[in-house]
Amino acid sequence: MSSSRFSTGGAAAARAKAQPNRALRLPDVVGKTASECAQRRGRKCSVLGVHVDAVQICEVIARMRDWIASGAHGRYIAVTGMHGIMEAQHDARFKRVLSEADLVVPDGMPLVWIGKLRGHVLRRRVYGPELMLEFCRQTGNTGYRHFLYGGAVGVAEQLAEWLGRLCPGIHIAGAYGPPFRPLTSEEDAEIVKAINLAAPDVLWVGLSTPKQEMWMREHRERLHVPVMVGVGAAFDFLSGRKKQAPAWMREHGLEWLFRVLQEPRRLWRRYLVQGAEFVFLVVLELFGLRHFE
Repeated sequence: MSSSRFSTGGAAAARAKAQPNRALRLPDVVGKTASECAQRRGRKCSVLGVHVDAVQICEVIARMRDWIASGAHGRYIAVTGMHGIMEAQHDARFKRVLSEADLVVPDGMPLVWIGKLRGHVLRRRVYGPELMLEFCRQTGNTGYRHFLYGGAVGVAEQLAEWLGRLCPGIHIAGAYGPPFRPLTSEEDAEIVKAINLAAPDVLWVGLSTPKQEMWMREHRERLHVPVMVGVGAAFDFLSGRKKQAPAWMREHGLEWLFRVLQEPRRLWRRYLVQGAEFVFLVVLELFGLRHFE
């Protein structure tokens, strides 16, 4: 693997110009005011034994900026929905990874609804693509450096081009899509070296759950990065590689249906089997018939 494969765009520019980005249909409202956000820090909601932070996008952005300013390294954010909660039920190691995350944010309307039932004020979900785009828009002129790690071949580079167009002043320090196979120790060491040489303030990781959270936890001690954020399919959605659900479906808990119809062979088990199990276990928990640790 040559270090020349780590880039910030290159040939993706021509593809980006040729393809309309239909993914960028995000709601205008991203949460509460800064003062309201500051008052609500530290609130958590337990969902099947996983502690989810009762936060909105504005609060996550404020926390990320605080961490960057502190100069500390190794913090990571898990952007988690029903799928992540269920993976944690069947994999104790992954549950520990979520418990050690610096933030676990509710990327899914079911988690928002559960939070509301337990007394938390949550207007909306923390949608991964929206969090990424809004952070980049708000901080484009701050000098923050970004590294994009994940996606299929060329997707990270294409996303870098789009972010450069949409977020004036943004500094993409590097972009790389790893192969879809286990990496050798030499390859992994080269990736770590390349990211550290790029010196990003934020490392956006798009490997899908649970792989991205496991990767961030495994690498947090080796990467000199203040903040890592696992945003999953945001790479595909924001680059325009995949079509995302309309806003009304995303805001009313119907994104799962849209995604199953788009990719039935890959996603039917996640949303139909895991989804049914999730509903069953949540009902048991809400009525006090089962307790999760």
